[in-house]
Amino acid sequence: MRILRAGDHKRMPWKNGKGETVEIAVSPPGAAIDDFDWRISMAAVAEDGPFSIFPGIDRTLAVLDGNGMVLEIDGSAAVLLTTQSTPLAFPADIPVTARLEDGAITDLNVMTRRGGLTHSLTRIEIDAAVRVPLPSRTCLFLCHRGSVSFRRSGETGTLSAGDALLIEDGTATALDIDGEARCYFISIATH
Repeated sequence: MRILRAGDHKRMPWKNGKGETVEIAVSPPGAAIDDFDWRISMAAVAEDGPFSIFPGIDRTLAVLDGNGMVLEIDGSAAVLLTTQSTPLAFPADIPVTARLEDGAITDLNVMTRRGGLTHSLTRIEIDAAVRVPLPSRTCLFLCHRGSVSFRRSGETGTLSAGDALLIEDGTATALDIDGEARCYFISIATH
């Protein structure tokens, strides 16, 4: 179990060069943009345009801040994503174009290599003590706004806005969280 502080997240250019990504966590550690098994990142989207193509990758996207964006995913009807929308899963290797609703947004991206891994992304509003099940060996808990304290198997700590907790040992079945915050929970499983 590791705390990943917001100030330590790695900043890097988008694959298509049209923006910047803040990488929260990647596996294997230090993996490049084309050879990761899984990757969790945030990006500021300031203009309309195409998404980068990632062959063999599945992606889930959530809007963290801003007034939303419309995604046109190859062969499907346009979808409006806002801060209140359920995270949207789609293949990262098909054409996707984003159109901003009203100004820049920040999004959260979870990507896993198809055929070996699957993932889920859930928004959680914390306003009291809650127990979060840990359904897979690898889980990440991101505190987006506010702050929370956590406890798991005798270990404790605190997360502030932008901090994340990465759990990769799979020995506990739940994480106890307390505080007031908007958080995102990611589970990554092998299959």
